[in-house]
Amino acid sequence: MGIDLGTTGVKVVITDTGGNTVKTASVEYPLLTPRPGWAEQDPSEWWKASQKAIRQALDSSGIKPVNIKCIGLTGQMHGAVFLDSRNRVLCPAILWCDQRTAEECIEINEKVGAGRIFEITANPVLTGFQSPKILWLRKNLPKLYRKVKKILLPKDYLRFLLTGAFATDVSDASGTSLLDIKKRKWSEEILRKLDIQSDFLPGCFESAEITGNITGKASLATGLKKDTPVVAGAGDQAAGGIGSGIAEEGLFSISLGTSGVVFAHSDKILADTGRRLHTFCHAVPNKWHLMGVMLSAGGSLRWLRDNIVNEPYEAMTSMAGKIKEGSEGLIFLPYLTGERCPYPDPAARGVFFGISLKHGREHFIRAVMEGITFGLKDSLNIMKKTGLSPGKKLRVSGGGARSPLWCQMMADIFNNCTVRLTCEEGPAYGAALIAGAGIGTYRDIVFACRLFIKEKDTFSPSKENAKKYEDFYGLYRKLYPSLKDRFDTLAKIV
Repeated sequence: MGIDLGTTGVKVVITDTGGNTVKTASVEYPLLTPRPGWAEQDPSEWWKASQKAIRQALDSSGIKPVNIKCIGLTGQMHGAVFLDSRNRVLCPAILWCDQRTAEECIEINEKVGAGRIFEITANPVLTGFQSPKILWLRKNLPKLYRKVKKILLPKDYLRFLLTGAFATDVSDASGTSLLDIKKRKWSEEILRKLDIQSDFLPGCFESAEITGNITGKASLATGLKKDTPVVAGAGDQAAGGIGSGIAEEGLFSISLGTSGVVFAHSDKILADTGRRLHTFCHAVPNKWHLMGVMLSAGGSLRWLRDNIVNEPYEAMTSMAGKIKEGSEGLIFLPYLTGERCPYPDPAARGVFFGISLKHGREHFIRAVMEGITFGLKDSLNIMKKTGLSPGKKLRVSGGGARSPLWCQMMADIFNNCTVRLTCEEGPAYGAALIAGAGIGTYRDIVFACRLFIKEKDTFSPSKENAKKYEDFYGLYRKLYPSLKDRFDTLAKIV
């Protein structure tokens, strides 16, 4: 069983030993935005939704709990769950897309050194990461902070409720700004300089290592069999990479979920000297992955759907398909919640550029889809400069990949074939494969990926469309530099 604790809901996937998906179930929960730039969730909602989804998957499939041999966990990265001495949640979880910690990022760079942070973690410290959230709580809610005894990432809070164990994995821990990426363990130097107690953090494991077993209490709550093993699992992007078979060098994937991700496996530590990409530990032991992250990919399209278009996604993409490449001069910057790659800028905001009287809803839909894809191309181009090559095919996954129009758009904008896979379950499926490797059902994670990840549809780029898009992309690339100072000014006056 793979359990994916996502931003919008939890998803459970049960697979057989042949890698086939037997059953899936999902339950949504709310995202809280109490202030502009803030993003929170109530961890109790995660637990209620997880119990429901697990029971739904078991009950509707007819699978007996005794037949679930191992469980893998994955989920949204970077969030912070603060627990007291009685393991009670002290405040809402601060999520990956929360942007309140700009001052704390500056503080971390001053205390540790921006260069030293990059040397140890292979990443700049960013507002979405966990360590600045810890400093934010200490500075702004000191009475609450004095009660803190444990700090967990989202999926690891679910692990605690299932097993009673405090543990995480190296891929998820990579996004905290507290992990030594080379040594694959917590950095004593960073913890010391930031005055964060090491015992606040859970133990750190490779993804396929068993970290605990289902407790009697969790068994009663979920229907899972007591003592079922639970592996460390992975952050959603590493697990999604495994779910797309990105477990060997030369393989790339594009994920279009709430966020958008360009993901590549690397046998060694490669870091973008411009500090625009992430280099994290992979779910494959002693391997790494590079990642370019857009904060509001599918999230931008969802915003458009919920607030302006009010149509199902299928109807929206059908409308967009009636408009020519380039949306007749309408360009969208997808920075609705700030941005991470290639611009680590919490003040950046969404922009429609080039609006005219001829533009209708269908133009805005296509412009949003194109703007998201242009942003992903930014990360893809930077990744190529590190020395990694995507080869002839890019594997695409996530909700956006269900649209043939968007898959073709990606092929044209990237000027590279895009491929959809037979399995569309993403991180939850990857977590299930990791679980299988953890108990020896599969020789290892790489073997499982080779065995089960298969291609389904291929979309080849049109030379004519690729040329058109290159012109629009050139203009897109000039917009953020022109607006950066205006974004900063806006952030100060709002």
